[in-house]
Amino acid sequence: MSSVSPLETSQGYAPPSVTQFSVFLDNRVGKLYEVLQTFDRHPVCQVCALSVHEASDHAVVRIITNHCKSAKQILQEHRLAFSEMDVLVVELTGGQSLSRMCLYLLGAELNIRFSYPVMLRPNGMPTIALAVDDPTLAGQILRRKSFTLLGEEDLPKPDPDSC
Repeated sequence: MSSVSPLETSQGYAPPSVTQFSVFLDNRVGKLYEVLQTFDRHPVCQVCALSVHEASDHAVVRIITNHCKSAKQILQEHRLAFSEMDVLVVELTGGQSLSRMCLYLLGAELNIRFSYPVMLRPNGMPTIALAVDDPTLAGQILRRKSFTLLGEEDLPKPDPDSC
């Protein structure tokens, strides 16, 4: 009988990941504020990372929350157009750096599609959301090189006394 660790499956390694929502908004004053207010009013779901890409008539807002099921429900209730994808969340600890992370991914010929910082971090360490061509391979490489990968369960949760 073989034992399988939580980060592995019988098919191989599956890195922890988080769900990123790409929300499509009209490029109008106040639209981002309205979206963020809906999350601020929710007792469980907090925005942990945010990136805005603006064009002349629309904006794409990338959001990572600490509770993806609630985030999806919020977006659907407000009839906001969005898509979902899994991204890696990498914590830079123990002397790890962005350049070293990029070097290891470059060595495997993995393309970084986009990245942005995570604002709510569980350990107060620099943390980055990362979309790559092959998340499984990237996760394997980064774990082997002693980078810490975080999943949704690792992201900070609201203090129950403040709700």
